[in-house]
Amino acid sequence: MSAYEPHRISHLSKLNWLRAGVLGANDGIVSIAALLVGVAAATSDIGPIMIAGVAGLAAGAISMGLGEYVSVSSQRDSELALIAKEKQELIDQPEVELAELASIYEHKGLSHATAKKVAQELTDHDPIRAHLEAELNILEAHIVNPWAAAISSMVSFFSGALLPFLTVIFAAEQYRIPAVIVASIIALAGTGAAGAYLGGSSMPKSVIRVVIGGAAALAVTFAIGSLFNTSVG
Repeated sequence: MSAYEPHRISHLSKLNWLRAGVLGANDGIVSIAALLVGVAAATSDIGPIMIAGVAGLAAGAISMGLGEYVSVSSQRDSELALIAKEKQELIDQPEVELAELASIYEHKGLSHATAKKVAQELTDHDPIRAHLEAELNILEAHIVNPWAAAISSMVSFFSGALLPFLTVIFAAEQYRIPAVIVASIIALAGTGAAGAYLGGSSMPKSVIRVVIGGAAALAVTFAIGSLFNTSVG
């Protein structure tokens, strides 16, 4: 089977989006669970806990979406600028660009004659695509969409954050903190496993890292909340 597959880049792009979604959900779980545990450790009053949870959900989702939009917009602007530059160079100096393309394939192991032939055939077929793929590893059809990235990030964060939020609302008062901790740890193990599966890495190692990190965040905010509860009491 050929190493190149027509849909390989699209497939990898989808995997990257899925991994980003898993990471967003993981952030939502950790940040909101830690926030709720901290507030619940300071007070048993459900009012402040719900206010903190709703504010955290809104602020976190907006922050994630805005951050992703700004980041991807910058990437998109850079890619579009590179594409425009490459198109202009093909207009201004096509022979130089053809020689450059042939040189790229020659450095990859093709003979001079074969590299020149490949460069010419690819240029005859689609010069823009040939140069963008070989020189910049960019496909014009797959330029990133900042709005899609922002919405995806917001939704994934909100989805992850919803679990600890609903848990703290529906759990009995004496079980709020343990319920949130248990639910969050289980959910984090799931996101760690999903991330490892999508990335092809070791699942146990990934799960352990994510769970330990989340547990540490919960422990820190619980300690802070308990400190304030003690000082108030």
